[in-house]
Amino acid sequence: MDGASSLHIAMYPWLAMGHLTPFLHLSNKLANRGHRISFFIPKRTISKLQHLNRHPHLITFIPIIVPHVPGLPHEAETTSDVPFSSITHIATAMDLTYNDIELLLKDLNPQIVIFDFQHWLPNIARSHGIKCVQYFVVNPATIAYLASPARMRQGRNITESDLKKPPSPDFPEASIIDLRAHELRNMVAFRKLEFGSGVLFFDRLGTGSALSDAVAFKGCREIEGPYVDYLKSQYKKPVILAGPLLPEQPNTALDEKWESWLSKFKSGSVIYCALGTESPMERNQVQELLLGLELTGFPFLAAIKPSAGFNSIEEALPKGFEERNKEKSIVHGGWLPQQLILGHPNVGCFITHCGAGSVTEALVNECQLVLLPGPYGDHVINARILGRKLRVGVEVEKGQEDGLFCKESVCKAVKTVMDDENQVGRDVRENHSKIRNLLLAPHFESSCVDGFILRLHDML
Repeated sequence: MDGASSLHIAMYPWLAMGHLTPFLHLSNKLANRGHRISFFIPKRTISKLQHLNRHPHLITFIPIIVPHVPGLPHEAETTSDVPFSSITHIATAMDLTYNDIELLLKDLNPQIVIFDFQHWLPNIARSHGIKCVQYFVVNPATIAYLASPARMRQGRNITESDLKKPPSPDFPEASIIDLRAHELRNMVAFRKLEFGSGVLFFDRLGTGSALSDAVAFKGCREIEGPYVDYLKSQYKKPVILAGPLLPEQPNTALDEKWESWLSKFKSGSVIYCALGTESPMERNQVQELLLGLELTGFPFLAAIKPSAGFNSIEEALPKGFEERNKEKSIVHGGWLPQQLILGHPNVGCFITHCGAGSVTEALVNECQLVLLPGPYGDHVINARILGRKLRVGVEVEKGQEDGLFCKESVCKAVKTVMDDENQVGRDVRENHSKIRNLLLAPHFESSCVDGFILRLHDML
């Protein structure tokens, strides 16, 4: 791309690895087309992401100092450095970077700045003649249902019965979302969550999108179309899609330990279970999950964070479980190379918490999906979209009121997707194959990214 049409874009994601990483994935796609990126990132966090920067000559990490605030451990920079209860202090610290960010933008003079939770950034950008895009790492359906202008107008005292209904009569495919009592309870509580500097979490989203020049999402029209159209009518401004942003192929092989273990089993027979690192389950739910996996009779590899009060996952295992399953199961409390494991031919089923990154990795691989959404709104809505709209996975049944699942419901969901004779399982496999073929079709993703860049040019 010639210099006249290349853009200089600044990126300032929320200070969490689950935001920094997808912003860097987007940066890589843009830099691959010759665009220059100034990526604002906490100073000590640079080393954690350096290996993911595929275009260091075009993507420059701009170190920022995250100020210390009361309640934060010294040197804490991102949400991964603190317990969940302290995340609000990270937001307070991020807001205190206001003056530094203004000086950087004035000095760097990018044409566009892309942000997510910094609701104050559009005003800075506008004062320096810089266009501003709010980029959500969650899917458009989540924002359309939980944080569209129609929903925000319902105010701070929104009730569970308000949230049970769509935000407005023209909301598309509302019956798909179908929130349960325990999910509504969590979401109402989350709407009242102070997220740094006395600002409610949802006010950050609403103010940011109201003041930005455009709102953007990861995704493609073929999957997200109805929700994008709804948001356009709500925001009365451009709503643009960056494409599916498929994960880059890893440039390493699977570690010998995992390769040799997986290779002991038949093709497509292993269950891989990974439920994210941000919200560990209670011990009784960890035990029901593991007993459910045992009930299936399939070999399994489960990456599960230890429950609160336990130093290791081994302490939380059901009695006798380790001895009974030592030949065909591993329960691992640490990090695993998920993308490489999902791509292994012997992995046939993936039990996922439905986080955005895991969903993309799941859809481009061939293993079947069992949906066990985490507590966050986007996890729940992802599960409904995958299970009810796209019908590419089966959700584990939970109690309407308490949100608890049992070993039998885990076993049932796995057996449904793994059974060649089951009609639901056959339909899920067929639908998954169609979506996978769409996402991996030659030039599909690149045309989406090219369209995104055209829309950025249109703003200038």
